Amino acid sequence: MRSFVTRHPSSVSAPLSVAALALVVACVRGVLPATLLPVHEPLVAVVPTLNAALSATALVTITVGLRAIRRGNVARHRAAMLTSTGIFASFLFLFLYLYRLVVHGTTEFAGPDVVYQFVYLPVLVVHMALAIVCVPLVVHALVLAGTHSVAELPRTNHPRVGKAAAALWLVSFALGIVVYLLLYVVY
Repeated sequence: MRSFVTRHPSSVSAPLSVAALALVVACVRGVLPATLLPVHEPLVAVVPTLNAALSATALVTITVGLRAIRRGNVARHRAAMLTSTGIFASFLFLFLYLYRLVVHGTTEFAGPDVVYQFVYLPVLVVHMALAIVCVPLVVHALVLAGTHSVAELPRTNHPRVGKAAAALWLVSFALGIVVYLLLYVVY
């Protein structure tokens, strides 16, 4: 099995990416009924702040990972990137986000219409677009890293895909924090 995945990483990363994105779309579109999950109001209330903190932490770990690989420190790079992935994909951030989305729904922007139209909405759209684009890139980089030795990775798409994924992920997490600030702090 490992040899198939090593030779055809897209055969694994593509369905995983589609499944992850389908789960998010199902939650956003209300396909998963809220009655499937228990409602824990204190958790629902703290999720936005907790996820903003997790996003800020991911900004740090991704930056640490990028700096580490530039300096040739593969072990530190791997640890930082796995931590970043764990923060997002270990169902910590994602589970909390989707849980709140299913049981609570989206939060309406309470600020002025001009800010909504010219600041909030563009930031939200770019954040969401980058988050969607990041999923297959991150999954593919992880599949490559998990199926190739450190010596083999430079001959794969991992450096190129990983660099793009990290850059877009950084911007997406940063914009997610801006969305949080606009929804829960400023307005």
